[in-house]
Formats: sequence, structure tokens, C-alpha cells
Amino acid sequence: MGEMDRQARFSHAYIVTGPPEAAMAAAIRLAQGMICEHPGADGSPDGTCRHCRKALDGAHPDLIFLSRQTDDKGKPRREIYVDQIREMAASAAILPNEAERKVYIICEAETLNPAAQNALLKLLEEPPAFDAFLLVASGTAPLLETVRSRCVTLSAGEGEDAPSAAGRERAEHWLDLAGARARVSLLSFANEHGECSNAEMLEFVRASRRLLSDALCGRIPDRKLPRAELLRLTRLMDRAEEYLRFNVGVKHVLGMLSAETITEN
Repeated sequence: MGEMDRQARFSHAYIVTGPPEAAMAAAIRLAQGMICEHPGADGSPDGTCRHCRKALDGAHPDLIFLSRQTDDKGKPRREIYVDQIREMAASAAILPNEAERKVYIICEAETLNPAAQNALLKLLEEPPAFDAFLLVASGTAPLLETVRSRCVTLSAGEGEDAPSAAGRERAEHWLDLAGARARVSLLSFANEHGECSNAEMLEFVRASRRLLSDALCGRIPDRKLPRAELLRLTRLMDRAEEYLRFNVGVKHVLGMLSAETITEN
């Protein structure tokens, strides 16, 4: 796979949330796909090439983990500090050793202190073309909105914010329409649900993002959508949630979702 194809299938930055073990496993699999020599059509790693094997063994020079430092008693410090991010930024400017990309996995990203997050933001805004950053966190709330807005958020497991059955049903219907490129049906969906409450639409958006996350992580069929489209729709849902949080009307949000989906189709 050429680097241009790989860039189309992957974002340069992700936030992977969920229970620690599940989130880390999902992040490592995502990293494998980014450096795999023979990835599948959906960007999934083959698991057998030298890059995949080294990544699983924790021995790949282009898969770098950043975590909280330890104090003089060997206990983890409370936060990830700005100096650690500055060191990472200096390293990020150096070309990969073996793979086409270097992937940085930031463990317990929710412990990044504000100064560290602001330093990371500069890197996310103008990342080197050969780098990717995966923030593994229990949730997105502790992260700055500016950091969240520059990352694709993936969920590695159910949590307290699991969507309702109604929200998931709406999300499945909408994604089926998006996958079928059903212009008229997407507009009908927007009209049909235009009277929903803000809270109901937030449920729909979160459920849609969770389904997209599951498809990107290979946990469910992708409804025939290519990986680049899954990423685009995930970003679209991020924008929809931001609008809803700022009390933009439900009809306007649904109109935006339909228009953006139809435009790309």
C-alpha cells in the first residue's frame, strides 16, 4: 500500500476510549494497520508481516508509547507533563526507522495536564506527514475541546454513555441510508426526525459514532462503506454533536448531516 492510500484510510490522530485493556488493544490494532506491509482493503493489519509481529512484541522502533513518568519511589506521577510532549515533538520530526509511518500511543491521555495538551495541540495542528498519534483514554471529558476537535474519536467498549435502544435504531437506519447513497431517503429521514428533542438527537449522534467506531475497529460489518468514508462520517458526527451542544436546532443539524452526506455521494 502506498503512503497516499494509507493516508486516505487513516486519520493522523485518534482518541480511543473505553476500559483500559480494551482501549489499548484497539489502539495497538489500529497502529498495526498503519504500519502493516500488507493491510486488508479496509486497512486492517494482516498480523503476520514483520511490522505487525514487532508491534505485538512491543519491539517496533516506529511504535512509540508515552505514559506517565515515575517518581524516585517508582510510583507513577499524577500527570503527563509538557516536557514529555516537547520531547515527543522533537522525536516526531525524525523520519521513521522501518515503516512508512511512526505511530505514537499516549497512554492514559486523560492525565495530560493543560500545558501538555496545549503543546500536543500544536503538533496535532501541523503534524509531520509520516506521523500518527493515538490518545488512549478512559473518556474524552478531561481533554481540551481543541484537542478533541483535531482527533477522530473511537470507542473500544460500552460505557456509562452507552446509547439508548432508540438512539441506536435511528443510527443504524441512517448509516444504512448513507451506505446505500440514498439521497431521497436521507432527506426523508431529516424531515421525519426534525421534531426530535436535542437530547434524542444527541443519543442518535452518539450511537452513530459508536457504530462507526465499531466498523473502523473491525467489530461489525462496515455496511459497504470504505474506510475513508467511515472516517469522514465520524468527523461529521463530531461536528453534529458540537452543534447540538451549542443548542443549534435539531432540524438544522439533520439538514447539515443530509447535505454533507449527499454532497460527498
